[in-house]
Amino acid sequence: MKILGKYSIGLGDRFGHQGSAQLKAIIAASEKGIDITPVWNKSNREHNTIGTQPGDVRIEADSVTKSAGFSKPYFVDADHINIDTVDRFIECSDFFTIDVASYIGKKADEKDILEFLKGAEKYTGELNIAGTELSFKISKSQIRLIAEKYLFAANRAWDIFRKIEKAKGSGNFITEVSMDEVGQPQTPVELFFILKMLADENIPVQTIAPKFSGRFNKGIDYVGDPLLFAREFESDLLIIDYAVKQFGLPENLKMSIHSGSDKFSIYPLIGSIIKKSDRGIHVKTAGTTWLEEVIGLAESGGEGLDFVKEIYIKSLEKIEELCAPYADVIDIKVSSLPSKQEVSEWNSGKFSDSLTHIPGNSDYNPDMRQLIHVAYKFAASQMKDYFRLLELNEQTVSKCVYENIYYRHICRLFDIRKG
Repeated sequence: MKILGKYSIGLGDRFGHQGSAQLKAIIAASEKGIDITPVWNKSNREHNTIGTQPGDVRIEADSVTKSAGFSKPYFVDADHINIDTVDRFIECSDFFTIDVASYIGKKADEKDILEFLKGAEKYTGELNIAGTELSFKISKSQIRLIAEKYLFAANRAWDIFRKIEKAKGSGNFITEVSMDEVGQPQTPVELFFILKMLADENIPVQTIAPKFSGRFNKGIDYVGDPLLFAREFESDLLIIDYAVKQFGLPENLKMSIHSGSDKFSIYPLIGSIIKKSDRGIHVKTAGTTWLEEVIGLAESGGEGLDFVKEIYIKSLEKIEELCAPYADVIDIKVSSLPSKQEVSEWNSGKFSDSLTHIPGNSDYNPDMRQLIHVAYKFAASQMKDYFRLLELNEQTVSKCVYENIYYRHICRLFDIRKG
């Protein structure tokens, strides 16, 4: 059976040029004693926007690992797939993020609900999580409400999982279930019974991506109360441990943080909690690499700077169209966006400083960063020129990608000291 490493990072690379720089960051962490499994991921939406195929991600991952002599496990993730999109990913992927968000709230058949309630009945009353201070009072009516909200989604997860398993064979891929792109976070009690539903369906889920309190906006820091997040995160980890023992789920089942890039204010908390509890973590950082490409071209000046200025100006003109598909994970204050006239006068330093996420930098503009995050379609529409500029300025761009993944993300999350 394929096993995902204790620590893993989803490395999005929308345009397929930064695999080597990303892998360099993974290798640098290993040299500091932190083994991280790289997982290259790209969603169906991103493939459709750019015009690539899922197999392109496999080609990149295989190529860069071979060139680097990287002999440790790595994976290619079919990111946020559902029953309608999974087919095109099956051959080339060995990690599947089954997204059930769109199925949550739809009611399963009454006979399925009654069957689940029968199996869950023993958890009514006082549920004490052994060895912890967590304790919950659970009623039959509460379990029914949870079943009515989530059981249909779990059944659909089985349909998708079974389709993958039939094609690839048992144990030949990693399964993640994601529920993060919904309006409300799941409570620890809901998470417990969701895991029971997945176990009842015999889905060997190795990572679970719940919705947390606060906002996980694309490409910027966590918005919310970090201490509240920490309590919620730790409670969910304890629930996962308990569910593994109760339901026979894979022992390496761990939390997955989606839209996990740039959440610098909570990285030390996550790192401290997983270290204390000796648990793993999976963090997805998809769009941050595209942003670093833009920053690298800006730093290169000349034609590269002109190109990314043009992308920003176009994104201002199409802001509603660009933001609509990402409404749950971006929050842009339009009044804080620099105008076309302002940006046209900027030099390399001003443009790159405005986009680079360095806390405390007075030039950093999180609203501009979010807008550029969703504006990659404009680079895709000029693919030939964009690739030419990436290759012409490869040294600067790859340096930005490496330093972002390693220093800003890995070092913060795992408390790796510089030097």
